[in-house]
Amino acid sequence: MESSLTIAPREWMTARDTRAVIAALESDGAEARFVGGCVRDALMLALLGRGRDARDIDIATPEPPQRVAELLAKAGIRAVPTGIEHGTVTAVVDGKPFEITTLRRDVETFGRRAKVAFTDDWQEDAARRDFTMNAMFLSADGRVYDAFGGLDDLKVGRVRFVGDPRERIEEDVLRLLRYFRFFAHFDRGPPDAAALAACKAMASKVHSLSGERVHAELLKLLEARDPAATLMLMEREGILPHLLPEAGCFARLKALTLIEADILGDPPDPLLRLAATLEGGGPVTIDVANRLRLSNRERARLAQLATSAPIAPDMGERAARRMLQRMGAERFRDHVLLNWADAREVETKAGDAAVTSHADDRAWRALLDIAATWRPAVFPVTGEDALRLGIPQGPDLGETLKAVEEWWADEDFRPDREACLAQLSALAAARAR
Repeated sequence: MESSLTIAPREWMTARDTRAVIAALESDGAEARFVGGCVRDALMLALLGRGRDARDIDIATPEPPQRVAELLAKAGIRAVPTGIEHGTVTAVVDGKPFEITTLRRDVETFGRRAKVAFTDDWQEDAARRDFTMNAMFLSADGRVYDAFGGLDDLKVGRVRFVGDPRERIEEDVLRLLRYFRFFAHFDRGPPDAAALAACKAMASKVHSLSGERVHAELLKLLEARDPAATLMLMEREGILPHLLPEAGCFARLKALTLIEADILGDPPDPLLRLAATLEGGGPVTIDVANRLRLSNRERARLAQLATSAPIAPDMGERAARRMLQRMGAERFRDHVLLNWADAREVETKAGDAAVTSHADDRAWRALLDIAATWRPAVFPVTGEDALRLGIPQGPDLGETLKAVEEWWADEDFRPDREACLAQLSALAAARAR
């Protein structure tokens, strides 16, 4: 495989820890190359001026995994056998992981796992990867190796499988979902016809995937700039019903993503976006949470988001603070965003949703500002205070305290302990008569 291009090395490529790992792997004469997402991201920045620098660094080498571990140990680098039977060793330098995988070819595939044989052929290894933009290698000095047209696909914004799309999906059905996730993040045109046809043909196989794997891919898809467009494509092609039949509020999702990105400048919140997409209320969210194997915290948050909250842009600061006291800042903010998305004027056209500006945007933003600075107020009297005033233990005590707390909230939480005790005493006297 010949180098097709040379780029200036990125900062992460020349960092001390990266150079230490590469030097260790090449100390016996074999070449080590970066591969996968870190290469794709480096090329997007170098050639297109957009994207992000690599977060995870993957390295490929013809050296077998046991030899990789030996070379790392010889250089004083910790080696963790994270998947040694499949050729993967993780090098750890100052707490930073580098995933190193021996070049492989598939002998037999069966779902997520495959029986592999190690090889020294770079093109054989590239041929077993999912998409052309993920099948490129990059040397430490910036030489690019591209056997399947990944550079051209990256430049025009086209997500394309390596080789036959159906074969790639049969090797691992998760690649069907990964296709749409990558489409949402990287594709700038109509979907590749062969890829879409294979995804449609294999859509029913999604049910064979574990909830955890679907969960991870779906939330990553929802982090895209415009996930609604991709979900609508999946629905039109009959794929989404196999994955998330409860999804349908695409205009609401579109509105939420525009509020997050264009108005607030906030990072995407995939779980909030998932909630915005779902139809059917509480029972639906329980089914989705169970099927996707959400964490307990995600499950609780999704259930809260399924219930409506009477939050409106004209509710005023006092009412907002009272709602915050009852709901907490995170839940209040979530419902502000969902209600704001509902209030946006949405127009769906030919598979896309355009959201117009709205006169209440400033008022919605003000509610978020109130939530950002709000701190919970502490009710200054207790049951012990009620007992000392002669209120007997029992239902009356709880009801009287609740009445004082409601009065305190009506007064915008301003009355201090002395004022609350006076109110409690007055109510106790009235109840005694």
